Amino acid sequence: MALIAGGHALLVGVPGLAKTLLVRTVADATHLGFRRVQFTPDLVPTDITGTEIMEEDPVGRHRSFRFIEGPVFTNILLADEINRAPPRTQAALLEAMQEHRVTAAGETRSLPEPFFVLATQNPIEQEGTYPLPEAQLDRFLFDIRVDYPDEAEEVAILRQTTGAVPAPLAPVLSRADAADLQRLAREVPAAEPALRYAAHLVRATRPDAASAPDVVRRAVRWGAGPRAGQALILGAKANALLDGRFAVSPEDIRRVARPVLRHRVLLSYAGEAEGVTPEHVIAQVLDRVPPPASNVRL
Repeated sequence: MALIAGGHALLVGVPGLAKTLLVRTVADATHLGFRRVQFTPDLVPTDITGTEIMEEDPVGRHRSFRFIEGPVFTNILLADEINRAPPRTQAALLEAMQEHRVTAAGETRSLPEPFFVLATQNPIEQEGTYPLPEAQLDRFLFDIRVDYPDEAEEVAILRQTTGAVPAPLAPVLSRADAADLQRLAREVPAAEPALRYAAHLVRATRPDAASAPDVVRRAVRWGAGPRAGQALILGAKANALLDGRFAVSPEDIRRVARPVLRHRVLLSYAGEAEGVTPEHVIAQVLDRVPPPASNVRL
């Protein structure tokens, strides 16, 4: 859904294999370029964006610099275990994710379109992790939580990954198809009540808002910003399109509310001590803010 909406997705959870298999499947099912970067504590920004090297002409002995593109110059970038790299390296993706371009060696270079970042993140409690900066979290359209598979799913994983090498997936989506889907998703109409409903949901996550529930005033330090409203509408449009509808409904917005808002609601120390979670806050906001009604009686 994030690819169709034209946004990036952050996969958070314990089992790294399941997350990697999911991203690999998305890449194999498309004709899009795919690169993977394993984030480690010694990774530096130029390992992602690219660097200049000096070359010497063997005949004329003329020296010049040549830019070597980094792995970010692709269509689908897997930033694996993104929170194992220090914040300076994480920030190297900020411009790429927001502007779809990279500034290096004083020159701005555009990235291939479509450009889509899928990042996996380990729980912050694990050793060797760094928290993602709020500005970087806000660039992700969705925060998708991946838990351990159930027993049947785990048996299926064992069956598929320990037997004969499976046949490669046949790509079903080209670069032009992906770009067309993204344009089509943006053209899905969102009526004024739907836009206002998304704005009301986002504003209700802010402690100083009049519509904020008690749990927000008590337990939230920072609420969601304007990018959250954009993500709600884009995600709702993609959900409607995948459901075969060409109009956004309140249910589409509610469907994407949790993955859109959970990484944008920052709890206060009091909220964390109380055991409040972002999911609990979002549930209270969804209960508090009524969806628009047509007032049509049949």
